Amino acid sequence: MFKKFTNGCVHLVNRFLPDPFIFCIVLTIIVFVAAIPATGATPFQVLELGWGVGVWNLLAFSMQMALVLVLGSALANAPVVKRIVATIASIAKSPAQGIVVVTFFSLIACWINWGFGLVVGAILAKEIARQVKGVDYRLLIASAYSGFVIWHAGFSGSIPLALATPGKDALQLATGGAVSEAISTSHTIFAPYNLIMVGIIILCLPFINAKMHPSPDETITVDPNLLVDDVTVFKKPETPAEKIEQSVIPSAIIVLAGVVYLVLYFAHNGFNITLNTVNFIFLILGIACHKTPIAYVNAITSATQGAAGIILQFPFYAGIMGMMVFKLAEGGTGQSLASVISNFFVSIATDVTFPLFTFLSAGIVNFFVPSGGGQWAVQGPIMMPAGKALGVDPAITGMAIAWGDAWTNMIQPFWALPALGIAGLSARDIMGYCIITLLFTALVVCGGFLIVGLI
Repeated sequence: MFKKFTNGCVHLVNRFLPDPFIFCIVLTIIVFVAAIPATGATPFQVLELGWGVGVWNLLAFSMQMALVLVLGSALANAPVVKRIVATIASIAKSPAQGIVVVTFFSLIACWINWGFGLVVGAILAKEIARQVKGVDYRLLIASAYSGFVIWHAGFSGSIPLALATPGKDALQLATGGAVSEAISTSHTIFAPYNLIMVGIIILCLPFINAKMHPSPDETITVDPNLLVDDVTVFKKPETPAEKIEQSVIPSAIIVLAGVVYLVLYFAHNGFNITLNTVNFIFLILGIACHKTPIAYVNAITSATQGAAGIILQFPFYAGIMGMMVFKLAEGGTGQSLASVISNFFVSIATDVTFPLFTFLSAGIVNFFVPSGGGQWAVQGPIMMPAGKALGVDPAITGMAIAWGDAWTNMIQPFWALPALGIAGLSARDIMGYCIITLLFTALVVCGGFLIVGLI
């Protein structure tokens, strides 16, 4: 029965899910049409002040995401890293074990840091596909991506980290005046209810993914030879320029400077790992592991091939976000489309059901604002004061938004782009399996927040 349902999801997605870029265009049209009555604006106002203004608002973030893919891939292709990944992959001796291994390590890695987890999970999946015969390549990559479902409940969660950052004015602005003092991560990331939900998912999801493995006649494998990265052979340096290119000295200088910087950064900021920090660590480790500048240049050149989807789609999602938060300064309804969605759930919630409905509303909004920081900017000023008025702990409200933001990523191809770029697959290859992750996570998190509301 379970496999029949899984196969049905896979078949449905294969038939109806378009390319991520087309999916993005469809979302743009839907939000454009919905924003007109929600805001009371004219189509031209939504187009100019919403979409047109928003479309370039994620340029910095786009570059960050492209670098996550490129720098992470380049690091993973270093000989020493390949050996480590190969050792982990060797744990798996059967297709089911391969799925369990890649899911488990992806979950742990994404909980530590989402950028690191996305890249490492996809690379580990490729290595398992190379080593284990008969394992479905689509499910491997889907399992690697499924680890992303818990990222916002982990160390790199932007909402709990924002709540933990001191700054009365910033906190009041982000939470609509509901929070003025920083909330420790002991009440968010490390809260018992959050750790229990994360623990259930980490313990159960690997085996659920393994149960989805297709029968041998339906399994789609990949030729292991196609997963072997090209090895560049350098000729003996003859000119001064070639000698510098193949010398370890320039790399050693940069690596030393990078290490000193990281020591100073963590000494002054504590264990605060941002996306920039992750990328910087990837950069320095990549240079160190490739040893010579020219070897690293070649690795970067090869890695950039998978970044096309990110470069193309991020401006459109920024435009969608712009339309979601757009509201007229004068006239209209005085609301944005995002606030209309959020306020609907607020209107039907009680103190018991509010965390649950906050989670569900965040999941819906995440379709159109697939960014943790963007989600917080959209829903924080609405849901936090509403929760406070109902007597709900602000830490719980914040984590409900965080979980909703992570949850529907399983059927939103936006965040799968780095993994798909590394794997060489399309979104429709994996999203059918991710629906199962979505449903399972919904049961765990909905149950968790309902219990929290009752307590």
